[in-house]
Amino acid sequence: STSAFDPSTFSVQELVKLAAPDFSIPQPFVRINQQPPSLSVTTPLPPTIDMSRLLLEDDHQNLELHKLHSTCQDWGIFQLVNHGVSSSLLEKLKHEVEEFYRLPLEEKLKYKIREGELEGYGRRMRADGKYDWVDTFNIITNPLHRRSPHLFPQLPPSLRFFPSLL
Repeated sequence: STSAFDPSTFSVQELVKLAAPDFSIPQPFVRINQQPPSLSVTTPLPPTIDMSRLLLEDDHQNLELHKLHSTCQDWGIFQLVNHGVSSSLLEKLKHEVEEFYRLPLEEKLKYKIREGELEGYGRRMRADGKYDWVDTFNIITNPLHRRSPHLFPQLPPSLRFFPSLL
């Protein structure tokens, strides 16, 4: 049973492993009377922002900059294209992140989010006090002075050293 829910040592991945006939979902994950999201082929995709257009000299007439501004206000998410980061580096980063999530829970908890902070391994709490069904790992890489001194140096070397992204 999961009645002794401890948010500082809990993982959604571990919750899935616990699924058994007598399993009960921890209360912080239960949402009563919530409508399931409705996604269909008519649901619009987030806008695409072209980095090369953002870098144009004339900021006053930069339509892509205006598009970015309104996208951030209206959507909060977008796809960035023509950013110059090689697909091989992105694939390597994706692989390293997947490897991090495959670590045993006790290893991932070495990077857990400290109280009052946003960086580290953990889960996301919604405004209603319920947790999202996702494990997260958040780090700030730039600017350098915003990196967490207790977290960043402890990361696995494969996640700490991405010179093209830093």
